Amino acid sequence: MADYDSIEEIDINKDGAGLRIGIVAARFNADVADGLLAGCTAELKKLGVRSADIRIVTVPGALELPLALQTMAESGQYDALVALGAVIRGETYHFEIVSNESARGIMEVQLETGVPIANGVLTTEDDDQAEVRMMQKGADCAAAAVEMANLLKILGQA
Repeated sequence: MADYDSIEEIDINKDGAGLRIGIVAARFNADVADGLLAGCTAELKKLGVRSADIRIVTVPGALELPLALQTMAESGQYDALVALGAVIRGETYHFEIVSNESARGIMEVQLETGVPIANGVLTTEDDDQAEVRMMQKGADCAAAAVEMANLLKILGQA
């Protein structure tokens, strides 16, 4: 086993107190989006983020997420953002386009602005898969957003 005793390691910090978190939720597949949002906001509150420090905006679908996220990130008002939505496979190639391009756009916004974005856009084969995953995925994204916001604050001070 490797020895890390003499190496500085930054501890995981999931304390959301004082953090400002923005959530952008795609309304397409609304029932799943609502489940993602419920899981996310419940976990943010559990982690100590005040309701007053959470802002939720909605967009029509997954392809509209990056632009709203970019605008929020550039505002300087948020420590982290969360993207929520569901892309469920249909019978056309559209699934791949929406899945790939929304993920690419979200990643580009994160890297260009330096604001962490937890990607909670489910890409599933059917509604049942999405419904099984929605609450947990929302909660996981909340935890990731808080952890990354705290980590970037520490790294920015180094």
